[in-house]
Amino acid sequence: MSSEILINITPMETRVALVENGVLQEVTVEREKNRGIVGNIYKGKVVRVLPGMQAAFVDIGLEKAGFLHLDDLRETESGTETGLDIRQYLREGQSIVVQVIKDPISTKGARLSTKLSVSSRYLVYMPYEEHIGISQRIEDEPERLRLREQLDKAIENIGRVESIDSSEAGGGYILRTAAEGVDSEELAGEIGFLQQLWGHVFETAKMVEAPALVYKDLPMFLRVLRDMANPQIEKVKVDSQKNYQKLCDFSRRFNPEMLSILEYYCSDRPLFYLHGVEDEISRALEKTVPLKSGGSLVIEQTEAMTTVDVNTGAFVGRRNLEETTYKTNLEAASTIARQLRLRNLGGIIIIDFIDMKDAEHRRQVMRALEKALSRDRAKTTIASVSALGLVEMTRKRSSESLGRTLCQPCPTCEGKGRLKSAETTCYEIFRDVLREARAFECEKFLILAAQVVIDRLLDEESSHVADLEKFVGKTLEFQVESAYSQEQFDIIPV
Repeated sequence: MSSEILINITPMETRVALVENGVLQEVTVEREKNRGIVGNIYKGKVVRVLPGMQAAFVDIGLEKAGFLHLDDLRETESGTETGLDIRQYLREGQSIVVQVIKDPISTKGARLSTKLSVSSRYLVYMPYEEHIGISQRIEDEPERLRLREQLDKAIENIGRVESIDSSEAGGGYILRTAAEGVDSEELAGEIGFLQQLWGHVFETAKMVEAPALVYKDLPMFLRVLRDMANPQIEKVKVDSQKNYQKLCDFSRRFNPEMLSILEYYCSDRPLFYLHGVEDEISRALEKTVPLKSGGSLVIEQTEAMTTVDVNTGAFVGRRNLEETTYKTNLEAASTIARQLRLRNLGGIIIIDFIDMKDAEHRRQVMRALEKALSRDRAKTTIASVSALGLVEMTRKRSSESLGRTLCQPCPTCEGKGRLKSAETTCYEIFRDVLREARAFECEKFLILAAQVVIDRLLDEESSHVADLEKFVGKTLEFQVESAYSQEQFDIIPV
């Protein structure tokens, strides 16, 4: 599989697209005024402890206080199982060093943890842990054993290097997917770098007053080389010469093998017009996703969960209903996995596949979904198939979805996605006229409303208007207000 990473950088925002076989799979947008903070380390101040939720709010200098749950304290694995109380560890006014594990989303503040870590290309260093882990994406058991041996050897060697200034002896490590095939010398170099970095973080945290930023993660265009680069990536194209040089410098220091695939893109044609990326982003904001067979997906994101409905649409098949349903669901499974990545949808996801009677067909569709999800960098878990035949799954969410990053709620419907009909607004006006006729002594009422509402009052509802005037004994006058939505109106006694 051939893959490219496209990096579009402007003073206002940075956009990164992952394209596999000419098809957009992922897109990430980071705006200068609202940069992601996942991975940043802060010295914060506890502003409120909530024993009923076993959590605390921590001021880290942002608009909203961050949320720290007992399970994310390094002193304990799970307060719910052991009966521990968060008040044993935190008190209001206490200073505490925390790391952001989830960006502020919607009305919620950032999710925080005291289980701190710093990352490099091959390793994640956890100074307060003794755990050694290996990425689950490295499935070859002999390679996992070899990597464990190489890491143990590297840790032993680095312990004899006197130049390492680490605030913690030992610490734990996680071998990342990119570490596949590396040897102990490369790992030792990264261990030394991570321990020096952690020493700097540790000293900075001691000196600053809360709330304060202690450590800032790499900007997004550099994180690409650390987090997304793999042997399948053939090109990394960037359209900013200044940042292309920064990428080259970063690669020379940490990823020398990546230098050969870095490319400065200077064509007159905008970078994101390659492979139709701009068009794909626009389509990813739509609710309906067409399938090649003629079927479709309907994807709706709510505060609580995301729902995906599969429809056969115009696809009628060739043999029978069961075969038509099976082929539509198979195509939908791979498309759903891609759309979840592309739209960066997280949290609880409910998929309503078309009902299949054949058990083997159901198993094949689930296998296709699991296989497609295995390529997702975000952690996904398929919980179960409900009694109603719905597939329940979760996808780890650390930042806002693409739709909520690029869009805002409609000011007319306020995000409901629906407007009251002109007919409904007319009947509300009638009810309010009856109510106000009893409350005010006046000769007439002036009704201000949108054009479509006034048109209906003077046409389809004209007989009802005449009956209402006769009933209340007052004249009704109408005036169009172009700034009003279909739901808005005012009744003014004159």
